[in-house]
Amino acid sequence: MIPLGAVRAVVQRVSRAEVRVDGQVVGRIARGLCALVAAGDDDTGDDVRYLVEKVVGLRVFADDQGQMNRALADVGGALLVVSQFTLFGDCRKGRRPSFVKAMAPEPAEKLYEQFVASARASGVPVETGRFRAMMDVELVNDGPVTLLIDSKRVF
Repeated sequence: MIPLGAVRAVVQRVSRAEVRVDGQVVGRIARGLCALVAAGDDDTGDDVRYLVEKVVGLRVFADDQGQMNRALADVGGALLVVSQFTLFGDCRKGRRPSFVKAMAPEPAEKLYEQFVASARASGVPVETGRFRAMMDVELVNDGPVTLLIDSKRVF
């Protein structure tokens, strides 16, 4: 069971990705990871730190034997971080998602900025979308490899 309040990310390994706002590119990477990130209503900096460590450290790039055994830094990859509160859309009832467990915009933006700053501090190149903007995200999923990471997932 996944609690509704947790920092979440959908992470895709990409050969390229970019995000545009009003037709203008605001973030672009070549090989790397695209992380769609959202904060839940009870998240803290601890959740953000956990998620950054997971995303940056994911060993999803092939080594010399073709095994997923290398992380972003090992392959000279970059990270594109895009805020996406809709990851907290609860679709269990009816047909219209409920977003009541998504964090309010002002504190969510602070956690998003903390995520970006922590990712940059890890040494990998980081590009971003624009918080609360209507964005067009274009990417080429390499593999495809897509992972869901949740800071409070219970197994």
